[in-house]
Amino acid sequence: MPDNPGPEGDVMAAKFEIGKDHAGKFRFHLKAPNGEIIAASQGYETKANAEKGIEAIKTHAPGAKVEDHSDM
Repeated sequence: MPDNPGPEGDVMAAKFEIGKDHAGKFRFHLKAPNGEIIAASQGYETKANAEKGIEAIKTHAPGAKVEDHSDM
């Protein structure tokens, strides 16, 4: 059975991974079930702030609109 079972019990969910960059700042990636990075954060001074960034995405992104600014 997968580590992150989805609603069906056999589908892996996306996951957040926290790490440190070469400058010593904490960053997180949101990874798709296939391991592809689908979002990357800014650098944070503390791990706690990176964790707060993850929580903000979890809270606010489900209903987020998409605004296309590519022609601006």
